[in-house]
Amino acid sequence: MSSATASVGNTQNQRITPPPAWRRFVSRNKLGTFGIIVLAAILILSFIGPFFLPDKNPTTVSKIYCSPSWENPLGCDNRGRDIWYQIVNGGKKLILVSAAAALISTFIAITLGALAALLGGWFDTVILICTEVVLTVPNIILLGVLAAFVTLNSPILMVMILAATGWPTLLRAVRAQVLSLKEREFVEAARMLDLGLPRILFREVLPNMASYILINFVFAMTGAIYGQVVLYFLGLVSLSGDNWGLMVNEAYRQGAAFSPDGVLYLISPIVMIVLLMWSLTLVARALEDVFNPRLREA
Repeated sequence: MSSATASVGNTQNQRITPPPAWRRFVSRNKLGTFGIIVLAAILILSFIGPFFLPDKNPTTVSKIYCSPSWENPLGCDNRGRDIWYQIVNGGKKLILVSAAAALISTFIAITLGALAALLGGWFDTVILICTEVVLTVPNIILLGVLAAFVTLNSPILMVMILAATGWPTLLRAVRAQVLSLKEREFVEAARMLDLGLPRILFREVLPNMASYILINFVFAMTGAIYGQVVLYFLGLVSLSGDNWGLMVNEAYRQGAAFSPDGVLYLISPIVMIVLLMWSLTLVARALEDVFNPRLREA
């Protein structure tokens, strides 16, 4: 009798054992899992794929707008260059610049937003005025004006331009979050112990917003990708090298949209950009579902 009871108890314990975290994530976030797979595939293609390609992509007049083949899976462009070669080599710089710009803009937003909420007074007023000024001007116009005054011939300058326009929205959100957090007991205790503003900011306040910051970093990266593509499409940056945005610019200028033979030259980079931004959005939504207890319980 006791052995039977023990058997039933073991069976019940086995039944109530929760599945692993990754299995729960996959079952609840199928779109998020798909986004992670697509993002991983794009990263592998962009960062590892170039090692398996030849060093050069020569111009071949006889292959201008050639049809897809085993040698040229996506055909060739208006100069006879392999489109697949450009696709594989065109993502690395776009992703790195976007990630760096998102990192800097996120750092600016969380630092100034948190300081504005903690310090208040004239500092808060000045930060809010600067934020409102930047938010008032449309992002595309602001990028165009900045690019007109600065020659964007290096990735570092591109990062600075994109970071300079990507912080206001997150700053306001961070300020609102910190205004709520600074009334909590642990922040009041840190103030009473006179731990210092840097410790209160980086050890007490911001760790409680880590998930929120991570999610907004992903969204900031999508904004930086969009900004890069706009700058390349408008021809406001150096038109050299391999880049998906540059491919869109060249294909449009060469009239690929109006030529049946050049459709792949225009569509291929657009599809890659859309897949990249879509996968990042799905990942951000999945992270929000993981970190937000209300969504988990829904």
